[in-house]
Amino acid sequence: MQKIDKPWIKLKENINDEDYKIINELHERCLQSDQTALKLELDYKLGVSDGSGNGVQDINEFMYFDGELLIGYMGICSFGGPWEVNGMVHPEYRRLGVFTRLFELVMAEWKRRDSGSMLLLSDRNSESGQQFIAGVGAQYKHSEYEMFLKKDAPFTTPDQLADIVFRKATNEDAKEIARQNAIYFNDEEEITPDDMPLPEVEEKRGMTSYLVEKEGQIIGKVNLQLTSKLGAIFGLGVLPEHRRKGHGRALLLLAIEKLKEANAQEIMLQVAAENSNALNLYKSCGFEETSTMDYFELR
Repeated sequence: MQKIDKPWIKLKENINDEDYKIINELHERCLQSDQTALKLELDYKLGVSDGSGNGVQDINEFMYFDGELLIGYMGICSFGGPWEVNGMVHPEYRRLGVFTRLFELVMAEWKRRDSGSMLLLSDRNSESGQQFIAGVGAQYKHSEYEMFLKKDAPFTTPDQLADIVFRKATNEDAKEIARQNAIYFNDEEEITPDDMPLPEVEEKRGMTSYLVEKEGQIIGKVNLQLTSKLGAIFGLGVLPEHRRKGHGRALLLLAIEKLKEANAQEIMLQVAAENSNALNLYKSCGFEETSTMDYFELR
């Protein structure tokens, strides 16, 4: 265990390229030591930053240094719903109060902004993460499997694919996207179109929303993201009246095809652990579970 000789903390609204680099280095160090997953959303956050540096309105990035070395990080991420908070501490600087101090700062920011509920994330296999969250009184909310497409997964195009069209969502589609999210994800906190990031803004940050149509009718939606050769599939869903017709499989395979066309070296997605139908679909299309992320709620 190291001694912290020159402690100081950096608080920021958004990360820049330099922050991205040093947080990623700490992330890699923790992965090597712990073999557990973190959901930091760094590529997405870098896309959010405009690089203007014109002051700080809201603090989302909390970085703890010992001199020039980043030894702890905690970040806030929100996609129009509750805050998602995840963090890490350098393996040689643990049990020194670093994580506790960062969490105190996050809590103070949470109270200042009066942001409703907050979700704390931990890999199920992270003993220290699970213990910390239990200690602050957060209640279990749900779990998600992270899944990656196997390298040798066979790719077949279903017959239904020919009739399906992906249309990029525009800002005018925000209400429809919010409506579908409410159907698919059944969140207790209603998310209105005004709370949702606008599709055209999100596209500039690397997340492209598509409405899926067949014969002129909207049948579902999906979000695709490509960062650092990693392709990701989020928010995939088929409207109830169009289910049990093979559209879910067709939509998923078309999403994979689009990411491969964009030169994604790996393709991943996340699925709620209790969503057995989606889990079985993803497995049948060549995805395999790589980690389980537990979500705990503070109100």
